[in-house]
Amino acid sequence: MHCTHPETAHHILTYAQRLQGGGVERAMLRMARGWLDSGRRVTLVLGSREGPLAAEIPDGIDLIELGDPRYSALLSLPQHVRTMQPDLIFCAGNHYSGIAAATRLRLGRKSPPIVGKVSNALVRPELSSGAAWRYRQWLRLHPRFLDHVVAMTPAMAAEAIAEMGMPAARVSVIANPPAATIAGAMPVALPEGRYLIGVGRLEPQKRWDRLLTALPRLADQQVKLLLLGEGGARAALEAQVSALGLGDRVTMPGHAGDPLPALKGAAVAVLTSDYEGVPGVLREALSVGTPVVSTESSVAVREIVHAPELGTVIDREDAEGLVAALDHWLGAGAVRPAPVAVGGDPIADYLALFDRLVGEK
Repeated sequence: MHCTHPETAHHILTYAQRLQGGGVERAMLRMARGWLDSGRRVTLVLGSREGPLAAEIPDGIDLIELGDPRYSALLSLPQHVRTMQPDLIFCAGNHYSGIAAATRLRLGRKSPPIVGKVSNALVRPELSSGAAWRYRQWLRLHPRFLDHVVAMTPAMAAEAIAEMGMPAARVSVIANPPAATIAGAMPVALPEGRYLIGVGRLEPQKRWDRLLTALPRLADQQVKLLLLGEGGARAALEAQVSALGLGDRVTMPGHAGDPLPALKGAAVAVLTSDYEGVPGVLREALSVGTPVVSTESSVAVREIVHAPELGTVIDREDAEGLVAALDHWLGAGAVRPAPVAVGGDPIADYLALFDRLVGEK
């Protein structure tokens, strides 16, 4: 395949289904902005631009909108690759690896290098034995269609090597670019008094029901909960709030354009997921000095919450542990952590990897 600059990843193509507020898509847009600022050309093939993250599409990107938010619409990706002739394809997360596989199958040797990022746990204890077996078999196919895998922490890289069977030489550790305050974002209305905060999609994976169940059991019966995000579990969560009589303590305003100010004002940031990749909200909370309480939803959680002064990590099903951890951080003697700075230059690290792969191709 002809490339304008054969020795560098001058032209990067990435893709997404829709922009409803997921962390995978938000990180992808953040990276795309960095690649554009570094002088690269970036094409985004997008099923539908509907959703709150549309405001974060960076200026200067080549946007191909398919007008169809279904996952299957992205199966047209090979024809756009043939037309646009990118130097490299970036798969932004596990959810999209099926499209990467189909693209490699269709293009064969004419495919540019494909780099996939690990965005979710590769070991899923919540799955049934049959579903877990099928998931493992699917992961083992990834070395056939991904040239390289990016994990966000060393533990996630080790998990990719073990579960995918990906050779270590084809796995790199690169963090997501750190979150930054978004100019012009609509401010979030904060609860009066102290509040807990959860940031993430309202989907079963996130298990916000655990946090709602814990709320009436806390020693502080005045503390409120601000839950930022949107998704298909909203009706079930609203019904739970009503059943528990928490209507005056729980606020769910939907997606937040910039959650950092709300994270900074919270007493504790909470994550109750069954599974995650490298949960960005934990890093974002710690970057503004807010302690965290999280389920052990990923091997990366303890890499982020690596010291007791930063927060508490509990087992997924430890309801008593969740209440105890929240009571601790809401207690009078709790000390907020110092803000944790994020080092490195993920944008430059990605581009160095991309350039190397294109050069080798």
